Amino acid sequence: MTDRPSPLRIAAVIPCYNEALAIGQTVAEFRQHLPQAQIHVFDNNSSDDTAAVARAAGAVVTHVPLRGKGNVVRRMFADVEADIYVMVDGDATYDLSRVGEMIDMLIAGNLDMVVGARQDDHQDAATYRRGHRWGNRMLTGAVVSIFGGQFSDMLSGLRVFSRRYAKSFPAQSHGFEIETELTVHALELRLPWAELPTLYRSRPEGSVSKLSTYRDGWRILMTITKLFISERPRQFFLWIAALLTVGAVALAIPLVITWLDTGLVPRVPTAVLVTGMMVGAMMSVACAAILRTVTIGRREAKRLQYLLIPGPRGAAHGRDA
Repeated sequence: MTDRPSPLRIAAVIPCYNEALAIGQTVAEFRQHLPQAQIHVFDNNSSDDTAAVARAAGAVVTHVPLRGKGNVVRRMFADVEADIYVMVDGDATYDLSRVGEMIDMLIAGNLDMVVGARQDDHQDAATYRRGHRWGNRMLTGAVVSIFGGQFSDMLSGLRVFSRRYAKSFPAQSHGFEIETELTVHALELRLPWAELPTLYRSRPEGSVSKLSTYRDGWRILMTITKLFISERPRQFFLWIAALLTVGAVALAIPLVITWLDTGLVPRVPTAVLVTGMMVGAMMSVACAAILRTVTIGRREAKRLQYLLIPGPRGAAHGRDA
């Protein structure tokens, strides 16, 4: 790691649920590669000895009874005071040897988030399964197409954050979909971010993944949809208006032709449906305009909170004063 103008408070924050077999290794790697960091383990109501193992390894342990990774991240950012936050899953699957580079990248570029983009270590075919890779590419591609950016691994559990990011992030998610929300927050506020390749390894023998491919994939997809509606309401409701208008026109053409020929409207239910669809289209346009204004106000409020807190360079200079 490069020399810094002053010591910054660095916190390693580790969400955990039943990781007694892995948390000791994760804490030890932080001790080796980031000895100046204060290590916090947030135990998400584990039923095994995760908390005891983490405490024995020298970590500060906080109990979070409300189950779900999103709930843990909300507590981490609220409870821990630091200039730089290094978040990693407690399953020992992430190689932390490059975490110093990630922090240096954050400070040198005055960034707000650096993501450890997972690279398979090719030691075990089951480590980063093809289905998980395909799902990650699909979900990451959906976020990139809607919100922009050039992320290659939106769902990575290894990230470095600035204080101004952590303290301006209004976490809403409950579970593993929190990574999606973390990514979209950076994209919507146009925060500076970067990625750095990081080896992704097999779990320690005997430990079990808590990720459910289909259930959690569905939750992430629903989170993307919710964020699309809340952060891009104009596009969402204008698309609905366009679809309703096209459908109404397609249904109305035969009715109009019949009326011109005979002066009659024989299919009254269809005419009522067309009228309802056109009313729905007009309401969708109104929703697009109103919710766009609400979204801008919310975004400005988050931006103002973000601007109240100095970035990594400002924090370093402030400690020099």
